[in-house]
Amino acid sequence: MPNPITVLRDTTPMPMLDACKWEKLAGDPHTVNLNAYTSEDGSKIMGTWICTPGKWRVAYEKWEYCHFQEGYCIITPDGQAPIHLKAGDIFIVESGMRGTWEVVETVRKYFVFA
Repeated sequence: MPNPITVLRDTTPMPMLDACKWEKLAGDPHTVNLNAYTSEDGSKIMGTWICTPGKWRVAYEKWEYCHFQEGYCIITPDGQAPIHLKAGDIFIVESGMRGTWEVVETVRKYFVFA
């Protein structure tokens, strides 16, 4: 059985540059992923995501918890009104959400994919 508790301050995330698989639509956004935890089967991931301004076409295959630490972005689910998100916001993105994600000011967020 894997360790039943992972203390994140004891982890050493390896930076992954521009690992985002989404289609770029505008600007020249660049990303850094600092994955602090990945489950043995790869189904759960937790870490920090940093992204410079630009716009992406997104298609979520997993549920995501997000806590913005810095920045400002606009997420627009297909067929719905834009949602403006800024530092301090906590939100959930449901599996199956499709739309656009526009980073207006460099974003830093904690995330959990499950």
